[in-house]
Amino acid sequence: MRVKGRIWLVLWLVFVLIILAWVIRRDTAGYVIASQLDSLRTRRSVLVGQRIDLRQRINRARSRAVLIPRAESLGLRQSADSEIVILPAPKPERR
Repeated sequence: MRVKGRIWLVLWLVFVLIILAWVIRRDTAGYVIASQLDSLRTRRSVLVGQRIDLRQRINRARSRAVLIPRAESLGLRQSADSEIVILPAPKPERR
């Protein structure tokens, strides 16, 4: 009986150690994934900030306050209302 009891004790001990090893491995993997996710979130925040900055720069560069002086420095001038010609769009050809 004593030998049989010790075998069961050893089996339970091995079983508990296997379960503990599995839990530790799972928790470690979860920690690694969480740190990668945190890194990706930080990178996304940086990219969103850069996108906002670039959009603001584009909007500023497209404004009349920037374009008119730049065009005048190239020798261009703003057209008068009588100089504007509206061109009709060509009609699509029927096949």
